[in-house]
Amino acid sequence: MTFHHLLTSELNKRHPDSHTAHKMLTMKGLFTGCLIVPCLLLLGSEAVPISIDKTKVKAPEETVEAPQSVDTGLHYDRYLREVIDYLEKDQHFREKLHNTDMEDIKQGKLAKELDFVSHHVRTKLDELKRQEVSRLRTLIKAKQDMEEGKGIAVDHQALLKQFEYLNHMNPHTFEVDDLDRLIKSATSDLENFDKERHEEFKRYEMMKEHERQEHLKTLDEEARRREEEHYEEMRKKHADHPKVNHPGSQNQLKEVWEDKDGLDPDDFDPKTFFNLHDSNGDGFFDEQELEALFTKELEKIYDPTNEEDDMVEMEEERLRMREHVMNEVDANKDRLVSLDEFLVATKKKEFLEPDSWETLEQNQAYTDEEMREFEAQLSMQEEELSLKAQDLQQQRAELERQQEQLNAQKQELQQAVEHMEKLKQTQRTLEQNQAYTDEEMREFEAQLSMQEEELSLKAQDLQQQRAELERQQEQLNAQKQELQQAVEHMEKLKQTQRVEPPEVQVAGNDVPFAQDQGHPLPPGHAELPPDHAIPHQELPQRGQPQEFNPAPPGHNQLHQVAEHLAEGHHLPQGEQHHLQEHNAIP
Repeated sequence: MTFHHLLTSELNKRHPDSHTAHKMLTMKGLFTGCLIVPCLLLLGSEAVPISIDKTKVKAPEETVEAPQSVDTGLHYDRYLREVIDYLEKDQHFREKLHNTDMEDIKQGKLAKELDFVSHHVRTKLDELKRQEVSRLRTLIKAKQDMEEGKGIAVDHQALLKQFEYLNHMNPHTFEVDDLDRLIKSATSDLENFDKERHEEFKRYEMMKEHERQEHLKTLDEEARRREEEHYEEMRKKHADHPKVNHPGSQNQLKEVWEDKDGLDPDDFDPKTFFNLHDSNGDGFFDEQELEALFTKELEKIYDPTNEEDDMVEMEEERLRMREHVMNEVDANKDRLVSLDEFLVATKKKEFLEPDSWETLEQNQAYTDEEMREFEAQLSMQEEELSLKAQDLQQQRAELERQQEQLNAQKQELQQAVEHMEKLKQTQRTLEQNQAYTDEEMREFEAQLSMQEEELSLKAQDLQQQRAELERQQEQLNAQKQELQQAVEHMEKLKQTQRVEPPEVQVAGNDVPFAQDQGHPLPPGHAELPPDHAIPHQELPQRGQPQEFNPAPPGHNQLHQVAEHLAEGHHLPQGEQHHLQEHNAIP
């Protein structure tokens, strides 16, 4: 048996349409397949031999090309596939691969064969590693910049831990250690797939119960009683289904033999059954072929048209059946079921006299303690979101206040510009009338020059403040949107409606992963640092533009003459003549 078959299991699980894709994969299948998680469910057990040889009943092999790019879901998937592509081009390594069992591969024995790979392949592997190291450095730098921008201390060790699939201490050449790390990392990551699916389902069930309880709190006593009665009625209705056969037992397989294959259950033959359901004819039951055998049992429990049946729970039940059968049948733990393993399983007592199978409604997915911890975590998250919403509200109010200041300063700047234009107009009028001396003109121009310089400096300062406040306004708009998202998330948590289960494919077994991402500020939405605030003392009073009204030439002198007359004094002759000249000015 080769990796070629192992890859098929994972590819079919992640890409149901590529059911026979492995026919075009050589080592590519092995490598990634061995790193695959969920085991395949098989059925197996003993049966009474029959005289009719039906091994000849075999579906014709189909020739289906493998997809050009089959994604395993790993974040280093491209690097993994490129390494496999080049290793399989080396004849020596390919031969060793096909002659090495799974356990030896996991223990790193295959990696040592890298020393005998051709120079051309080694050179290409070196190049691939350098490209991958460069990509990782770019990712690390981007993450550091993002976290430092938010004032978060960067955990370098945690960053490096994500890249254990290669030796980053040697960024130049691809060595035995790199291949060994790649195999072990991929194996570990893919084997955690089922575990993560179970945890995700547990969180789904706890959230369902939490939202049901929160909904009950919003009802009055009578409505709560009716809701509880309806809930119990749906539970009983769901539990009222035909008996479910033990997965992999003789009774379960005979039902498939009779209903799907249209054969007489008395003529059941394990070898014929295996050949009939080995749809790709490779001599192994892969995951898709095994899970197809449980469809009839699952249809006894779940119906997509029934209110009481949850299709997410159906996929969890399928996973439980597959894991159970694989544990009983897959003797060499290679995550595939060979014909020999299948026939051996049919000779066990468990095949003929199985225990009853307990479905999900008989096994709660979580404990009371886990439920309490989950609700405490939800409460904490809700509190954090509430505090964050309050903080965003305060920032919004501050930015709105600064926007008002910006508007006032815009108006003040406009008034200053208009005042300067008036002064210039006054100057032009005086020049036309020649109602001043040369000395007065020089003094007036000097005064105007000083005022223009002051106004120009002030205009520049106001422009800078305007640009800063406009930037802060953009942050306000972004934070408004973020606040809205935070409020919507809080409302979701308090939502009293029953959560619709996520869309699932009944034929597959993937369960969408819950994105538990926390709620960090989106990139670029950092809180305004204190130094971005506009000092109040540097800004004019809001709505009170600073006025500048210099007296036209001679007005100060007229003021002095008026005071002199008010005191009862007479003006000298020269002063009287001067006063008359001023009165003559239009």
